[in-house]
Amino acid sequence: MRFDVITLFPNMFENVLNLSILKRAKEKGVVEYHLHNLRDWANDKYGSVDDHPYGGGVGMVLRVDIVAPAIEAVKNKNSGAPVILMTPQGEVYKQKKAQELARLPGIILVAGHYEGYDERIREYVDQEISIGDFVLTGGELPAMSVIDSVTRLLPGVLGDDKSSQVESFVNNLLEYPQYTRPLEYRGKKVPEIILSGNHKEIDKWRKDQAKERTRLRRPDLLPNL
Repeated sequence: MRFDVITLFPNMFENVLNLSILKRAKEKGVVEYHLHNLRDWANDKYGSVDDHPYGGGVGMVLRVDIVAPAIEAVKNKNSGAPVILMTPQGEVYKQKKAQELARLPGIILVAGHYEGYDERIREYVDQEISIGDFVLTGGELPAMSVIDSVTRLLPGVLGDDKSSQVESFVNNLLEYPQYTRPLEYRGKKVPEIILSGNHKEIDKWRKDQAKERTRLRRPDLLPNL
């Protein structure tokens, strides 16, 4: 899968994409990461990409005559990939969307910065995604979140592909409790059922625990079951 990111701060991605699972995915050839500095499309010697908003107001707005050519150029390199604008006004990102994106051969992420986008930029994108109802300084961290969540779903990335099928939000449930050594710590013991070796009963316990944990912590998910 090919990820292209259009950003003012490509250096922010370097460490994230070269550590842990994301690095291993790249080394295995499962993914490609391509970072594009938006300033490469600036048309003045200062590398300007934004300007004051018409009508007045605070902050600076990214210019359509800079962002649109950048998107068009990157689309030529990742043909057929949807262009996704990272914005707090977009669709709230959930696991279902990550699963949907993981079935694609590639995606293009536009990570804005400053006050916002010239509205005409939206004519050049296919989707808009938000990672939650809060505002960040820019779209770089949301773009990293999308890359991470999608990459780990790709076949061959995790040590066991089943791992991604038992995590929180799969089937609208939070993940069941997990335990490892020691068997007892400060009076708290590992539940006997998961030490029993009876896999049928263990599976039932885990499903029951997942439902109960969801009921207590995220009851908003249950109507979707």
